[in-house]
Amino acid sequence: MGRDVEETNRRMLRVRDAMDRDFAQPLDVPALARIAHVSQAHFTRTFRATFGETPHRYLQRRRVERAMFLLRETDRSVTDICYEVGFGSPATFSRTFHEIVGRPPRTYRKEAPRTAGAVPTCFTKAWTRPSA
Repeated sequence: MGRDVEETNRRMLRVRDAMDRDFAQPLDVPALARIAHVSQAHFTRTFRATFGETPHRYLQRRRVERAMFLLRETDRSVTDICYEVGFGSPATFSRTFHEIVGRPPRTYRKEAPRTAGAVPTCFTKAWTRPSA
């Protein structure tokens, strides 16, 4: 692997780590491209080539993963969860959740068993992770 490829991978991993850490914050392509120290167009192309999905879709999936946990393990309202994980509206949250998980948030909550303490977190994450 060449030096340029290693540097590009490092930059993309730095951005992905920021997205994982700050998923509930308003993150847009210009801000993410600044973290990677590349242009917006180059960032979007490179992120997709590196991780197989656009930065926007990755961020949506991370937010939905967190929402899945909160729906399973808390009694908080769907609307509260929507805003906590970084979505701007309940309609967008429900539509995106349904696209990624295959069912709406309220249905997911009814059907998903609570797992707190019963199963190690790493297994729960692996079993319930939505596909790209």
